Order: sequence, then C-alpha cells, then structure tokens
Amino acid sequence: MLPPGRLVSLRYHVAVAMTLRLSSEDEAVLAQLAEAQGVSKQEATVRAIRESAQRRLHEHAVARSSQRVRERYADVLDRLGR
Repeated sequence: MLPPGRLVSLRYHVAVAMTLRLSSEDEAVLAQLAEAQGVSKQEATVRAIRESAQRRLHEHAVARSSQRVRERYADVLDRLGR
C-alpha cells in the first residue's frame, strides 16, 4: 500500500519500464537495426534515442553559437558582403 498522498511507488522513479508500440514496419526496421549492430532491439532503441538526442542537442548548440557570432560580427559580415 502506498503512503497517503503518494500516487506512484518510488520504484518507478528508480527504474521505469516502458512499453513501446511500433507499427509492423517500424518493428521490422528496428529488428534490422538491432541485427546490424549485433544487439537486442531494446539496446538498439536506447542507442537510437541517445544518438538522436546527441545530434539534436549539438545542432541546437551550433545554431545558438552561430546566432551569437552573426550578431557580434554583423557589421564585419555586412562589409565583407559588399
């Protein structure tokens, strides 16, 4: 029984199990990816999530840096463009 006011057991905050629902096509692609990497489908899923997050976060950081540089050197860039 959970303590009063607690909606979710603490064990779900430590290691959460998750159900992933995929279309049959996505399931087939995941199976191919896992086989190509020589890992389980679960491991292939985790790797894909991490790689995607790393790529997106890097793209975001590059875009922010680019914006700062363009703002800082706007006058120089304008003169170079003439």
